[in-house]
Amino acid sequence: MRKWVGRIGFALLVVLFVAFVALATWEPFWAKRDDVRLSDRAYSAEITRDEFGVPHIYGKTDADVAYGVARAHAEDDFATLQDVIAMARGRYGAIAGEDGAAVDYVYHLLDARGTAERHYPELPEDTRALFEAYATGLNDYAKLHRGEVRLDNLFPVDGVDVAAGFALRQPFFFGLNGTIEPLVKGTDLLPEFGPAIGKPKQARAFPLPWAEDGALSGSNAFAVAPKRSGDGVTRLVSNSHQPWRGGVAWYELVVESGEGWHYAGANFPGSPYPFLGHNEDLGWTNTVNRPDMTDVYKLVLDESGKKYRMGDKWLPLKETTVTLPVRIGPLVLPIQRTVYRSIHGPVIINDRGAFAIRYGGMDNLGQLDAYYRLNKAKSLDEWQSILARMDIPSTNFIYGDAKGNIAYVYNAAMPDRPKGYDWRGVLPGDDPKAIWKGPVAYSALPKYVNPSSGWLYNSNNSPFTAAGAADDIAPASVAPEMGVELKTTNRSRRAWKLLSEAETIDRATLEKIKYDTGYERAGYVGDLWAALAKLKLDPKSDEGKARALLMDWDFTADNEGRADSLALLMIKDFMSAEYQNKPLPDVGEKLAWAVDHLKTHFGRIDPPMSDLLRLRQGSVDLPLDGGSDTLRASTTWDVQEDGRLAVKHGDSFVQFAEWAPGKRVKSQSIQPYGAATTRPKSMHYADQATLFVQHRLKPVHFWREDVLANAVSRYTVSHDPGRN
Repeated sequence: MRKWVGRIGFALLVVLFVAFVALATWEPFWAKRDDVRLSDRAYSAEITRDEFGVPHIYGKTDADVAYGVARAHAEDDFATLQDVIAMARGRYGAIAGEDGAAVDYVYHLLDARGTAERHYPELPEDTRALFEAYATGLNDYAKLHRGEVRLDNLFPVDGVDVAAGFALRQPFFFGLNGTIEPLVKGTDLLPEFGPAIGKPKQARAFPLPWAEDGALSGSNAFAVAPKRSGDGVTRLVSNSHQPWRGGVAWYELVVESGEGWHYAGANFPGSPYPFLGHNEDLGWTNTVNRPDMTDVYKLVLDESGKKYRMGDKWLPLKETTVTLPVRIGPLVLPIQRTVYRSIHGPVIINDRGAFAIRYGGMDNLGQLDAYYRLNKAKSLDEWQSILARMDIPSTNFIYGDAKGNIAYVYNAAMPDRPKGYDWRGVLPGDDPKAIWKGPVAYSALPKYVNPSSGWLYNSNNSPFTAAGAADDIAPASVAPEMGVELKTTNRSRRAWKLLSEAETIDRATLEKIKYDTGYERAGYVGDLWAALAKLKLDPKSDEGKARALLMDWDFTADNEGRADSLALLMIKDFMSAEYQNKPLPDVGEKLAWAVDHLKTHFGRIDPPMSDLLRLRQGSVDLPLDGGSDTLRASTTWDVQEDGRLAVKHGDSFVQFAEWAPGKRVKSQSIQPYGAATTRPKSMHYADQATLFVQHRLKPVHFWREDVLANAVSRYTVSHDPGRN
């Protein structure tokens, strides 16, 4: 009997071992494919790095340059590029576990791969050439550095794979996850941003692209015309607020080809070209906007749950079973899920019913070509004609050029919705008239061109404050069905006030505004201080003393006031609630928490804010200023073991571009860390940090002679299809 038990036990161990090996190794074999369309072109690019490691990429053709973009970016941050490619292949869960699998589910739900496969062949040949060259650059780097590859059979990739990454990520920039997440969980949907149609309702969170970093996203942008600049210079300031690491962290570069492509700016991992910056003639920057881009429909299903009613017909609900790889320790579990689609779009079924989603820019890959054309635009008319295609789903554009023009376009491929429905609520899924067909006309978008004030700005606020009292357009001029947001931010209040008060907006004034650390005692900040005033506290207690400090605060997060640290800790969660239209926190509880945190880690309630708020990268540990929702943005942070706040999201890529009369464009820029943010051994891991905390900029070497005069390294990367 003991022998049988022993044999059974041994057999069980063998089975468990086989199962372990299978779960540890199945995913790369499952993911292997033979449909990768590798480019048969040769590429050659010169990469010249300046004193800060910023790559300047040259090639005879635009495709040569795109190849070099991939190679340069991989040298600096191949780890993040692999995350992006894994997401574009539906394999992120094999790297990032459950959180990655959630992204993979959305990849299948939105049919990102299908969108790319359907529409990539429709793109112009030269645009496809960029994406194929970029994919080749990633493949070559992976082949040359096999030890850095984190997931077997992730490479090679092709242009369609890179395009699928765009198709997946673009809806997150206008907050689609804020719809998907509650539908998956079966919780209440919060209606979209935009004016109420009927009864006022609460707005939903805005993830960019996911979780808190998205919900608290923000940016500033400024343009000043020659008539207000004091010296005849057109100035454009890009002040994006993005996470400092990861798939939507900015990467600075300058590109130049023999085919007329010459641009200085920044992109996200996975892109062959910059998304913002400037060329010789013009430039633009972006801020996130929050229009109502998404509509939810409740479907009427038959008894089988396999069909849904549309008018007087019953249509089949399309079902697809997908496999999500989910890494747990050394194992990768294959989890199967079913995704559904109707003629509206993706469908999510929960305990409350079946809900279809339809969103602006759905099944459109045109932005891949639009950004490329914007990079090479030469005039305001040409630039606007590209935006007018409505291929870029959402984001504000602030513009300036060498001729002195400035402009602001509230860009969004907002659905062209018919009247008669509550577009801020859940719509009838069986009414064919409620299914819109495309975006509104470009002429319907809020926009400003050369306002009389001579300045424009946006700080993630409603487009109805942008140019000063004499030029701001009225909310009533835009149909409520479009869903243009009406919210403002503290940054907007400050920018509008400071720009309106300035007689001349010269370079020094513009820098002072950009680095402003002030709060207006209005909106949620006013509500917070009103609540503090009503608290009944013992004036001798720590909370009472903290409240007294806050009541005397000067409302500037400049590292000078005794209450700066307290205010920094208090304001963030109130800002978060305001941005998401959630109830404001309990002020007494927040005050007690802030006091406890400071007493625990600093032994006092009034430590200098410079001791609390830090820029940390490797061995670099520097004081920061600003706060959540100040123009000098230190938006979110990780609370570290020593109680310090290590900022992870806020002012990121900053660029000042200037067109002076009769002179060539010049610009300056800065990043929080450096060009090689995931390479601790690189001298450019954090070499911009000191300048960043000191409000200083570094030169952008746009012109070839300047690049060569400041070159630290210069080399050629190439691809020969006959040898690869």
